[in-house]
Amino acid sequence: MSTRLTLACGDYDRTRPLIDGTVRPAGIDLTCLPLTIEEIFFRMARFREFDAAEMSLSSYLVSLAAGERAPFVAIPVFLSRSFRHSGIYVHAVSGITRPEQLVGRTVGVAEYQLTANVWIRGILADRHGVPVSSVRYRTGGLHQPGRPEKLAVTLPPDVEVTPIAPGQTLSDMLAAGEIDALYTPRTPRSFAAGDPRVARLFPDFRAVEAQYWRDTGIFPIMHVVAIRADVYRRDRWIARSLLEGFGQAREIALSGLDETASLRYMLPWLADDVASAQRVLGTDYWTYGLAGNEAALTAMTRYSWEQGLVARPYEPRELFVPEVLEETLI
Repeated sequence: MSTRLTLACGDYDRTRPLIDGTVRPAGIDLTCLPLTIEEIFFRMARFREFDAAEMSLSSYLVSLAAGERAPFVAIPVFLSRSFRHSGIYVHAVSGITRPEQLVGRTVGVAEYQLTANVWIRGILADRHGVPVSSVRYRTGGLHQPGRPEKLAVTLPPDVEVTPIAPGQTLSDMLAAGEIDALYTPRTPRSFAAGDPRVARLFPDFRAVEAQYWRDTGIFPIMHVVAIRADVYRRDRWIARSLLEGFGQAREIALSGLDETASLRYMLPWLADDVASAQRVLGTDYWTYGLAGNEAALTAMTRYSWEQGLVARPYEPRELFVPEVLEETLI
């Protein structure tokens, strides 16, 4: 008899085989709930509604503060990765054309502890001379008013974070010049609509992000797969079974991605884009497991510590259950 589990995750090429039942993790009767990431994160972090879920890496790190009473454990399945230089937007008449000009400015962030924002602040501090505390942060909804932090955070006294007014949105505030810049993983509508008052800080972001990879070897990790701690403790074997299932789904997603006879997705230059990504990143750039991902995980935990979100920088091995860190040898 299989163990029943609910899994909430985004509907991606790399999760579709689990959602449609093509891949069935061994011993698990899996019910997949494909939802938006904002809904998944909110419902899992606040109410723990699912047995397992895609989760913000930053939120997961914050949850570890509870120690042995931490509500979640994780497996090294990285469903979302993204370079984040493209997620920095500025008010076009603010005079900000270089990263260092952000110092002393007011910047919008949907949530301070959002993974993308942790990466952006860390990269700006490490590589562009913008200390985390040199910016004033305003938090709130990107397109809808009233977004709170999913998890309570206690920040250093030199980090200024203030919510925006109840009826305001960050996208509109940026266009109006009420904030100087915006860090966001989701494209603001004002920019997408072609509002001339909103621009990217790095217009040639693909070249900048490729250089970041060459310099650091880091393809930033955004999300992990978290399992409720009580579910894991009841059946520890499910961690390995889920990891293997996600691995099978990933292989299916990769198969035929660069096919030219008939395009797999509605992208006219898909094969060329795949080849371009592989020229920069190598042929296996979206891996699961600890091996090869240590640099990205080490950077993220350090940034979280430096930004006041966690009490110490965790070692990568500490983030995941032991059952998935070692292979069975014959």
